Amino acid sequence: MTTTTPDWAARFSERMTRVRASEIRELLKLLDQPDILSFAGGIPDPGLFPAERIQAGYDAILGDPGLARQALQYSISEGYLPLRQWIAERMTRDGMACDEHNILLTAGSQQALDLLGKLFLTRGDTVMVARPTYLGALQAFNAYEPAYLDLPETALADGVDAEALMAGRVPRPLGYFVPDFANPTGQSLSLAEREALLDLAERLDMTLIEDAAYRELRFAGEALPTLLSLDIARSGGVEAARTLFCGTLSKTLSPALRMGWVCGPRAVIEKLVLLKQGADLHVSTINQMVAHRAVSEGYEQHLGMLRTAYGAKAAVLLAALERHMPPGVTWSTPQGGMFVWVSLPEGLDGKVVLERALAEERVAFVPGEPFFAEVPAAHALRLSYSLPTDAQIEDGVGRLARLIARMG
Repeated sequence: MTTTTPDWAARFSERMTRVRASEIRELLKLLDQPDILSFAGGIPDPGLFPAERIQAGYDAILGDPGLARQALQYSISEGYLPLRQWIAERMTRDGMACDEHNILLTAGSQQALDLLGKLFLTRGDTVMVARPTYLGALQAFNAYEPAYLDLPETALADGVDAEALMAGRVPRPLGYFVPDFANPTGQSLSLAEREALLDLAERLDMTLIEDAAYRELRFAGEALPTLLSLDIARSGGVEAARTLFCGTLSKTLSPALRMGWVCGPRAVIEKLVLLKQGADLHVSTINQMVAHRAVSEGYEQHLGMLRTAYGAKAAVLLAALERHMPPGVTWSTPQGGMFVWVSLPEGLDGKVVLERALAEERVAFVPGEPFFAEVPAAHALRLSYSLPTDAQIEDGVGRLARLIARMG
């Protein structure tokens, strides 16, 4: 009997033509090569994980027969009630009055983006994003086949003609923005820009997704109100707001726990719960319980330690760039988060620089092109300072600067 291997590519759905491998995830494989100095992944420093506290949480839960039965069992899709209550109380203190019914726990904020794309996007719908924007958000939305709209870089500061911006596009867009220490640029929206974005959202009847993955990692400057808090002040409450807030414990506690959340009106949360039931039922019960124990005591002190550590690493990177980079290279100066955005002289392509950096200097980073939804800009790259040591940062920037000088 003769068998024929199926042509799997012909059987995949049309939407799979929009799905691409993450350049960042592919570059992370380089971390297994010991001679590579990597600025590629926005990976938290594992030396800063509260491992002992997390271990104590697992031990306490599994050592108690009653808690162990609960922790190892199926759970409700909305998420572990005490953790949702803790999140709601913390958000309320930050100007976003809500309760546990406004919170859905997700498997990291990446799942939140996927569920929101599934909920709001029909093929051809408009998604407005910053220029550049988070690559993971584009990957989450791509499967739902939207049409992207890059918001011009100075549009919020200079004013934008909303009608001209949306000409010929599907109305009532979905907007995705990272107001604090954005991935990939490390930059934040000013208070005036946040207000202008809300004004634009009102004019366009736009639903906003606020990605707050790095908000807790401010190490300089004054904290600014979230988009959701400003929206609540305008609308009168979370139930009337158009902003959906995505938070995570991956950058502050541990990525492996896969603990994120969405905060929004109950009407939205109820639909997201149905989608989550069809995806994975619920986040790991024991991980939710451990996360709650880990944040219930000493969390502010832990955040203070993270801010000091990442602030010091950022200072080392910025000083090294100032010392080593040749003329024509510029970069962002973040006040928090994990990233610096480097603009290369015209004529240098980040992908070409990466190829030569790997081959000649054994340095890795993420080229800028994948972070653009519409028209890419090739002469940029993203450096993450969260994982390398101070000595590796100094060495890696020196190597990269020498290469750029040779290529210039």
